[in-house]
Amino acid sequence: MSRSRRRSPPLYSCACNLAFFKNKWGKERALLPFNAEVERRMGIKGWQYGVLRSSAFQKMLDLVPEGVIFCNHEVTGYEEVEGGVKVKFKDSNTAPVTADILIAGDGIRSAVSRQAFGDPQLFHTGIRLWLAWCDHIPGIPANTGVISHDWQYQASFFPMLHDGKPGFEWWVVEPAWEGKQLPDDPRAHVEKILQGWSDPMPQLVEATNFDTQVYRWDIYNRPSMKKWSTGRIVGIGDAVHPVSPYAAYGMGMAIEDGYFLAKALDGVDLRDVKAVNAGFELFEKQRVDYVNHHMEFARFTSNMFHSLPWPLARLRDLVFDYTPFLKGLLQKEYLKRAEDETMNLKEFHVV
Repeated sequence: MSRSRRRSPPLYSCACNLAFFKNKWGKERALLPFNAEVERRMGIKGWQYGVLRSSAFQKMLDLVPEGVIFCNHEVTGYEEVEGGVKVKFKDSNTAPVTADILIAGDGIRSAVSRQAFGDPQLFHTGIRLWLAWCDHIPGIPANTGVISHDWQYQASFFPMLHDGKPGFEWWVVEPAWEGKQLPDDPRAHVEKILQGWSDPMPQLVEATNFDTQVYRWDIYNRPSMKKWSTGRIVGIGDAVHPVSPYAAYGMGMAIEDGYFLAKALDGVDLRDVKAVNAGFELFEKQRVDYVNHHMEFARFTSNMFHSLPWPLARLRDLVFDYTPFLKGLLQKEYLKRAEDETMNLKEFHVV
């Protein structure tokens, strides 16, 4: 796999027992219900757990034997040869490697995915994300997360653990466009966005080192794909389904992809291209529609919160503030599908 050319952000998902949607002044719009039966079956408390991305990587690396991962080998393309696929590298001093299959896991600007499936037609989603973390602040509930909005911005926080110590991850989403100028003073920029925002968002910003604990990036996406494999090539993660922050699910779905792909290829002779293709088809049958739904729902939600003009945004906010519409939408289009997927993973059930 080649290295992603998009630098990975430092955080991954969330950790809480209560998750609320609110407006900027703290008015509750929806409490996301957790499925008690899913929690019992999986032996978890709440759906979402937060960890620094570096910690998540380390946990996975601890399970990988020595001699499996080779760093600084950027893949530029491949050539399908008799009985295998020859992988080419940017460094001309690195000899090509021939393998039975090639998995494109090299991010949204994947060289392998581009060669296999053509121009990804990347587009700016219209949002910019400021993602950060800080140590625990006494007085802020350690089991509660909040996703809050005004008419065009999102400001949210969730508890997390890092090296066994409690803290918070927080983020701000703002409307943006390709080429939008970056602020000279990120802290002042974020503080201006959060003027008048309910606590604890201002407290979290104050407790954060903007030199070491904040990451900013513009969000890009691609049209959904119905096919993730061709020949001996298969894609996973952002290489075939980049997800906007509104899914809170990017790394999670990439890990799931790896699990389902491994199951689909379990016992398969990787030298047999027909058997490999049958495994790829099983993997795609289990993943493509499910993942594309979450990818497209995240994009829809992002547009709904950040791209509506003022009159429509005002109407949206009145509906969200005074009706159960938002809760019903999230329950049907997001939580229900995740619950069903989890209940089907019986091999992970503890009871």
